[in-house]
Parts: sequence; structure tokens; C-alpha cells
Amino acid sequence: MYHVPEVIERCQTSRGELQLQRRNGHYELISNGSFLMATYNGDSERALVRSALRKTRFPHHLLIGGLGVGFSLDEALTHPQVQQVTVVEIESSIIRWYKEYFCHNFQHGLDDPRIRLIRGDLIDWIDKTKEKYDVICLDIDNGPDWTVYDQNQKLYTKQGIHQLKQRLAPNGVISFWSASPSEGFHHILQSHFKVETVTVPHFRGDPDYLFIAQK
Repeated sequence: MYHVPEVIERCQTSRGELQLQRRNGHYELISNGSFLMATYNGDSERALVRSALRKTRFPHHLLIGGLGVGFSLDEALTHPQVQQVTVVEIESSIIRWYKEYFCHNFQHGLDDPRIRLIRGDLIDWIDKTKEKYDVICLDIDNGPDWTVYDQNQKLYTKQGIHQLKQRLAPNGVISFWSASPSEGFHHILQSHFKVETVTVPHFRGDPDYLFIAQK
């Protein structure tokens, strides 16, 4: 049965319109008319973190690109070996909505001392930071083949992958969320990493895809 969404809030940002909608008791994030994510299914966002953590023995320091509704952050905090999770989110509205609407549904909230939440652009953060991470988990846009924001495409280029690799600790792992299998991106990753592709079934149709790249 189709439920008409209720628009909770509209925000005009430098990248266009961002909407928070509520439908049948759940929340959805809509960017410039395109669906981004929702609170009713976080299987692939959790798998993005879980699959990467399985590949490294000492996942102490994590970087998550994109807060979303919080599934990836919550998954990271369920693992006792994790000592710090740095989350970089470009949209202040999403951070505020997470605090007001989303975080109450998770086991771990913002009071967990391991969380460092940064409002900023992930590409800028990667360019400027000198930190090294054991695991980097990226849920940016809709993956390499479908970017709502053109500037995000840099992350999925040879140059972007090289920069990300510089931010990895020895034996580090990067995981990428994608709405498509993207053979071209898989090929780029293989020139830098050992790569595994994970398919996550989705109850609403086509599956989601994860690229797990190990240094």
C-alpha cells in the first residue's frame, strides 16, 4: 500500500534542496528530488562497516564518509575493538536531523565518547588531514556510477583512490557503498588493492553493492 510522504522540513543548501520526509512511521532523505536513504532498511549500510572490519585485525580507528541516518555509525560502535569513529558529513541539516530524529532508534547515541562528528566535505578532509585510519567506510552519493553531486565523482577516480590509500594505516581497508556493480570502478580499485565485491539484497528491488578494498 502506498503511503503519501509528509515533508517534515525542506532546506536550501549550496548543493540544492534537501528534504526530510516521514512515511509510514519512517524517515527518508531526499536530495534534489532523488531518494538517498531511509530509516526502514539499513542492511547494506551496516554491511559496509561489518564487511570492512572483518578484513582487518586491529580496527581501532575508523573514518566514515557520510552520516546519513546513522546505520553505519551505529554498526561501528557495536564492535568493542573500535576506539574512535570519525564521521565527516557535509550537510549541517543531516547532522541536526540525526540528533533530533534518527539517533534515538539506535543502541549507541552521540554520548558515546568514541564518536568524533565533523561537519565538512569529505574530499576536503582527505586532502587536509594527516591522520591514518585502519578502516575507511564511504557511503557518498549513490556510488561511482550515479552521483547526484558532480564534485563527488572525484572520490571514484584514480586520483581519488590514490589519495584515500594514503590515509590508510598498514593493512587498512576501504569499503565503498554503491547502487550499481560498476565494473569500471572495480577495475580502478584492482590497480591499488585486493578487492572483494559484496551484494546485499534489497527488499524493494535491485540489490546494493559493496566494494571492499584491502591494502
